[in-house]
Amino acid sequence: MAGRIRDEDVKAVRDASGIADVIGEHIQLRSAGGGNLKGLCPFHDEKSPSFNVTPARGLWHCFGCGEGGDVITFLTKLEHLSFNEAVEQLAKRARIELRYAEGGYTKRTEASERARLLEAHRVATEYYREQLITPAAKHGRDFLIGRGFDSAALERFGVGYAPGGWDALVKHLRGRGFTDKEMLTAGLASDGRRGPIDRFRDRLVWPIADIGGEVIGFGARRLNDDKDSPKYLNTPETPLYKKSSVLYGLDLARKDIGKQERAVVVEGYTDVMACHLAGETTAIATCGTAFGEEHIKILRRLLADRNQYLGCEVVFTFDGDSAGQKAALRAFMEDQRWVTQTFVAVQPDGMDPCELRIARGDAAVRDLISARIPLFEFAIRARLGEYNLETPEGRVRALRSASPIVASIHDPALRPEYARRLAGWLGIDDIQLVLSEVRRAAPSVNRAAARATGSRPSNAASTASSAANSSPASGSGANRSAPNASAPNAFVTAPTDPASRRQREALKLALQYPKLAGAAFDGLGPEEFTAPAYAAVHAAIIAAGGVSSVTDPVYWLSTVTAAAADDAVRALINRFAVEPLMLRENAKGGQSVDARYATELITRIWIDAVEERRAATLSRLQRLDPVAHAEDYLKLSVELNELNIFRAKLFSSLEA
Repeated sequence: MAGRIRDEDVKAVRDASGIADVIGEHIQLRSAGGGNLKGLCPFHDEKSPSFNVTPARGLWHCFGCGEGGDVITFLTKLEHLSFNEAVEQLAKRARIELRYAEGGYTKRTEASERARLLEAHRVATEYYREQLITPAAKHGRDFLIGRGFDSAALERFGVGYAPGGWDALVKHLRGRGFTDKEMLTAGLASDGRRGPIDRFRDRLVWPIADIGGEVIGFGARRLNDDKDSPKYLNTPETPLYKKSSVLYGLDLARKDIGKQERAVVVEGYTDVMACHLAGETTAIATCGTAFGEEHIKILRRLLADRNQYLGCEVVFTFDGDSAGQKAALRAFMEDQRWVTQTFVAVQPDGMDPCELRIARGDAAVRDLISARIPLFEFAIRARLGEYNLETPEGRVRALRSASPIVASIHDPALRPEYARRLAGWLGIDDIQLVLSEVRRAAPSVNRAAARATGSRPSNAASTASSAANSSPASGSGANRSAPNASAPNAFVTAPTDPASRRQREALKLALQYPKLAGAAFDGLGPEEFTAPAYAAVHAAIIAAGGVSSVTDPVYWLSTVTAAAADDAVRALINRFAVEPLMLRENAKGGQSVDARYATELITRIWIDAVEERRAATLSRLQRLDPVAHAEDYLKLSVELNELNIFRAKLFSSLEA
């Protein structure tokens, strides 16, 4: 194993890895003002964005769950990597060659397990693509050509062919220096009687990449008539590949999903290809599993799915057969996890996007997506189809069955409209009867939604979400976020008195603008920070050398974090490093952080400290008998006079 990566190389990787670019590959980020960005947190489920990125300082922080750090920390938490693995991944992205403390540059044989598995997948991808042009793969090429894919399309999507032998890929990977254990761990090989054998044999293979474009697995289609073998076979669960959180085509569609604020979910690899070639470049597909909660979380982050009135869309395309309808209804059952609007696009004659493109061309695929209908409408009509609407009894049963669907619509303004439509589909003239049934179904729907999403029902959930995401920068100075179990106690008990708020602002100033804080901040003692949590952050700043020693603001924050006493203090440091300062408007109507602001803030903290000492001294003086305790009384009188003089000087400096 390689040792510790040299500090100068870690710094070079951090400097070369723009935090907004790296995080933006996983989350849709939008401007939050002041050069900051915000999006939905990938570390906890939320409907309002509380995840903040500050590119100028290379930091991120979630005000909802308390997680935070730099670009390296983000990757370690998101992809469950070690520190070295995250640095190696970023170094590869930035084309930086790393050195280790034990000496020497990185070698392939010394790379982390993750890096080795990714490299094995890269080599396998190249091998499969090379095999597709061999004579043995003619039936595979014929299959693809018959579905409208030319050589340019195959190149674009990296489609390959796995030979029909038992160990063709295994031998190839051994020749490239990979061990049997690595091949088995990667899911590229399976255990055979005499050792590893190829997992995919005589199949077309599609490389499945993570959101950053690294191949982490494969999906493979059978080409022979072996009925004992599954038609489609995917990579098994591996350290890289988790089928519940993998979406085929996401690396290709990611940017357009964010740009168009729409995602099209199809059912197969060839459907993804057909949609992209037809101009629907937001198409993605699940890989051997139903569309579920983890997939929703990924798309919500890319769509910045936080407000149903912003026009974001998710469009599901399903086959028109009964299995397709069941898939659509499963998607409907997950609908409560979305904020944005969801739709269904089903071709009446049952053709999927690939078949439709072959039969009628690219325009027909685009028309299919354009003709989408709301998922609620699809679900309601499917429910009505289960009843005999020719009889009064059948219509009443259908009404009671469909009313909960209407009651579960996110947008309250849409519910009456769908109630009226439901009345029309049922042929019921009394709209009030339908509205009454919808209202009656609402409580049970709210309880079911709460169980599904793990939140509070309806209005209570909305109120709680609003309170949890209010920012201290709004003027209160107190953190109202609902912290997770691991959040530091300081988040829960942050003091709200004016003096404590000023201490908090001074700590934020020292972390965000160390040069402005300067020697004046370093002159503050630990006794000036009365809240234990704030005193701990101040202690970390002093232990890191104080703000006067800062030459590199980004490296400074890493130094302070490293000097923190525990994880709770580190989390608070990360929070303060991105939390906006509470600024007052200046004479010109703007807000700025300048030397005058810093001087006034720190002076106010000195005044707070002097006022507290004056009050304590005066109290002690008043309790003394000036005759019986003449010496002590005189000392306290002198001390009080000195404090009054110092206080007057501080106020004079504010007026200057």
